Amino acid sequence: MSSKIKIYHNPACGTSRNTLALIRNTGAEPEIVEYLVYPPSKSELVDLIEKSGLSVRESIRKNVEPFATLKLDEQHWTDEQLINFMLEYPILINRPFVVTELGVKLCRPSELVLDILSAPQLGAFIKEDDEMIIDKDGKRIK
Repeated sequence: MSSKIKIYHNPACGTSRNTLALIRNTGAEPEIVEYLVYPPSKSELVDLIEKSGLSVRESIRKNVEPFATLKLDEQHWTDEQLINFMLEYPILINRPFVVTELGVKLCRPSELVLDILSAPQLGAFIKEDDEMIIDKDGKRIK
């Protein structure tokens, strides 16, 4: 089977649930980190962001309460300060980040995970919103 896969998961998030289901549709069972309960360390978070190719600002969830209250859209905040806010308020960490031997991605939309999974999809996959992503033959539609 394929190598180790890790997902930084929020079970309350449909995108995160769809991403986890796409991973499992390869037959793999990933390491699941519920990052709201077990936040990453500072070095882990920095590593996820760097390896995903995103900026710190692109890695912040903007439609959650602390973002507006802390005025994190203001440009004076440094990457270091933004990282510290993400560690203090893990809800600010966008999700789900997935780590595989092929790379790291913020999987929004969930089908982006397919770009970093080495094992094929084993069957059809339809997202929670009824959008078909994988056909009955395990082929990517979108």
